[in-house]
Amino acid sequence: MGKYVIKETATGIKFDLKATNGIVIGTSEVFTSKTACKNSIESVKKNAPIAPIEDQTVEEVETQKNPKFVLYTDKRGETRFKLNARNGENILASGEGYKTKAAALNGIDSVKRNADSEVVEQ
Repeated sequence: MGKYVIKETATGIKFDLKATNGIVIGTSEVFTSKTACKNSIESVKKNAPIAPIEDQTVEEVETQKNPKFVLYTDKRGETRFKLNARNGENILASGEGYKTKAAALNGIDSVKRNADSEVVEQ
C-alpha cells in the first residue's frame, strides 16, 4: 500500500500520494491549514475508488458527473489527470505529465488502488 505524505512548503501545507514503490502518483494544492489538507485527503480516499474517467483527449468527450477523474493533454502534449470532488473542485492532480495515454490511465488506476493508504507527516 502507498501513503499520503503531508509536508509544509514555503506557502502552506500540501500532500503527495505515493505508490508502494515511493513514486508520487498525485499531488494536492497548497492549503493554509493542516486540517484543510487532511480533509482533502479524506475526500480523495472517499472519491477516487468510485470516480469514473472523463477522457478529454478524444474528440467526442463523454461528460461524467463529479466526482470524476479528468484525463487531458497539457501544453507540452503530455497526458495528465486530475481528480475532482463531488463539488467539482480539484482535489488531486498527476504529479507529472505522461508520454502516453496508457501510462496516464495506469496512474489513475494506481491512485484508485492506493486511495485508502496511511497518512504520514514529514
